[in-house]
Amino acid sequence: MKKIILSIALLASVSATQAQKYFTRNGHLGFFSKTNMEDIKANNESVTYIVDWTSGEIQISALQTNFKFEKALMQEHYNENYVESTKFPKATFKGKIENVNAINIKKDGTYTANVSGSLEIHGVSKNYTTKATFKVSGGHVVAETKFNVKCADHNIKIEANLKNNISESIEITAKADLTELKK
Repeated sequence: MKKIILSIALLASVSATQAQKYFTRNGHLGFFSKTNMEDIKANNESVTYIVDWTSGEIQISALQTNFKFEKALMQEHYNENYVESTKFPKATFKGKIENVNAINIKKDGTYTANVSGSLEIHGVSKNYTTKATFKVSGGHVVAETKFNVKCADHNIKIEANLKNNISESIEITAKADLTELKK
């Protein structure tokens, strides 16, 4: 009898752990560069986000070629000259929600938390910490954040003659409508 109860308890805990993962393959990642010469804006709406609410671990993966620009030439320069997407096809973030226990994914509401981790762009990883908002509503969690990344921190070189066209610091926005990962 004890073995049966223990087996049921173990199954329940495994099920509860699995039910704590949320994801999307249609997340948003965008960036914005403002200069006196020209604004550069790009968006990627095919970003994969996975959040494990038990551990607080978060993973984000975006193909560089999925960023869409207003001008085709900007997109070409971005992929060929700056992020070298054939050599470094993905941008990734692996981190953790620092106070994940303060977010109740079973109760509608808005929660804030710090997220810290390693962002890899152009083959270079750098640690970042940013404040994120998590809006829980009807079984969905919408996660949002905004922070700045310096091109030089990821070994993205801007030619001297283009220094006025591209900002040294790029504003990154991330947003994902996460739903429970069901196996």
